[in-house]
Amino acid sequence: MDAAFTAEQDEIRRTLRELLAKRCGPDEVKAAVRTAAGYDRELWKQLAEQLGLPGLALPAAYGGVGCGSAELALACEEAGRTLLPSPLLATAALAAPLITALGTDAQRTALLPAIAGGALTAALAVPGGSLSAALALTGDNAGGEWAGGGRAGGVQARRTDDGWRLFGEAGQVLDGHSAGLLLVAAHTGGFARSRVLLFLVTADAPGLSCVRQVALDETRPQARIELREVAAELLGAEDSAETADVPGALAAVGRTVAAVLAAEAVGAASQSLERTVDYVGAREQFGRPIGSFQAVKHRLADLYVQVQAARSAAYYAAWAPTAGALALAQALEALRTTAGEAVQLHGGIGFTWEHDAHLYFKRAASDELLFGPVHRLRARAAEVADLFEPKELAV
Repeated sequence: MDAAFTAEQDEIRRTLRELLAKRCGPDEVKAAVRTAAGYDRELWKQLAEQLGLPGLALPAAYGGVGCGSAELALACEEAGRTLLPSPLLATAALAAPLITALGTDAQRTALLPAIAGGALTAALAVPGGSLSAALALTGDNAGGEWAGGGRAGGVQARRTDDGWRLFGEAGQVLDGHSAGLLLVAAHTGGFARSRVLLFLVTADAPGLSCVRQVALDETRPQARIELREVAAELLGAEDSAETADVPGALAAVGRTVAAVLAAEAVGAASQSLERTVDYVGAREQFGRPIGSFQAVKHRLADLYVQVQAARSAAYYAAWAPTAGALALAQALEALRTTAGEAVQLHGGIGFTWEHDAHLYFKRAASDELLFGPVHRLRARAAEVADLFEPKELAV
């Protein structure tokens, strides 16, 4: 195994870092998240047209670049450094792989080129704010309990004479308010034969309501969607609905998403650490930089080791997505610790909640709420790896 990055991968990293350094500073981020879309549409268009970012991991046959999860993870690491607000995660890491895995040839041909070109953004909507459970990151998703059960709750689908109709609601849909296409997880088949299927719903469908929610991390916009007898198209062939392995496809996507999120968290943690090092090198107390004090040096050294360990785990997961959950746990923990220490070490200037350091703190807290917590990610990884034998009950 050659763990070194290729020249093409290094070029992706370099080009994206240079572009984001010019177009995605803290002031630009704060301005972008306060727009209706929650991101800079012009920057997204530039990333799509010049770098092919939304189609980075899509096959060339559908207008994509034809790279893999490793390249997408590298791109997300650079996006994480600047906390880039964009539909990249929702569209390229969540929705597009599901369309590729479950969609018909006609659906892939109609949707994937538009996604790869940046003209269409998409979002995955699962009921109950249970995205980590749906992706099998924190538990087994085969039973479908994360989708609201088969009797009530969540989103229900029923077949009518003129196609499928959806009724229900889902919250915490990443970039759902700005997406042109929604992939909605819904129960069908009644209580006796309940199963979860994915449906395609266009943003302008009658009966659909998408409202942006107030979120802790504004750079990760979330929406609440309500469906009232909304016309929908089954993702996949109608004659294969009975045998479609939707939980399996979601779990496969979850492994890749975990690796991508781990890289993104590493990028954020690395940038937060770099900003803190710069600050303690410039801030003086008792006639010397506070970074020269041994206690501060020790804290920064510990953070450096933690971030580098998380980076190694994230890079390994990009090559072997089966390690994604463990890498994500380590990266989220590194980001949370680094962002918390950054707040502490910046404390001498008496800064407020709007300070740049808090952007990273909010990302750390939000990501762990959405995709964690860390201890459940690790517990699930141990369960999948069968590390612990079940104990026999004493008679």
